[in-house]
Amino acid sequence: MSPDPPPARAPRLEILPDAAAAARRGAEVVAGEARAAVRARGRFTLALSGGRTPWAMLAALAASDVPWASVQVFQVDERVAPAGDPERNLPGIEAALLSPGPLAPGQIQAMAVEDHDLEAAALRYSALLGAHAGIPPRLDLVHLGLGADGHTASLFPGDPLLAEEERDVAVTTSPAGRRRLTLTLPVLRRARRRLWIVTGAEKAAALARLARADPGIPAGLAVAAGDWILADRAAAER
Repeated sequence: MSPDPPPARAPRLEILPDAAAAARRGAEVVAGEARAAVRARGRFTLALSGGRTPWAMLAALAASDVPWASVQVFQVDERVAPAGDPERNLPGIEAALLSPGPLAPGQIQAMAVEDHDLEAAALRYSALLGAHAGIPPRLDLVHLGLGADGHTASLFPGDPLLAEEERDVAVTTSPAGRRRLTLTLPVLRRARRRLWIVTGAEKAAALARLARADPGIPAGLAVAAGDWILADRAAAER
């Protein structure tokens, strides 16, 4: 007997053998979405999160068939730290996609976490999103990760930003006390599609909640029908 189809509003969950396979499949999804967006609208706006598996995805993406001249890349979130700090997400994005990668510097829009006035930096980044993705900004694809606690972007359980309805970019603080800039739920939900990459056995319980769009975790407030969720077997086994 064939399995029951997923509920109409469920995201698409695809289980891959391991993290490397999830990264390769993620690159295929991003490249396909890029080609479709450029055919339809003449441009592709992509927001990227950080993490080890995403860096492997970006390495594969850099060698993929993508209309790179029409791509603009944004950050989903960033830690407040000096330029080049290894805990920041920007160095990983730049290492994969800038020289000798396929993008020019002006095609990667960095969050200005080195600015003294972070609130002003958040406002400027929101305006930058609007300049490239419309007002209100509607990104073509947002790549998101998932924490074992159910967080995504820099939106953690109990964060007052989970109730944010107006701002697209905001300053927040992680449970470890690190200040960050992050995209908020309104702009994440407004995106045409979201790509989730979830790897590791420690993510299994959170993945199950994400797959059913559980509003009790931050990620469950952002996921929507039509989203791609790519998980390795370790994360999918409970």
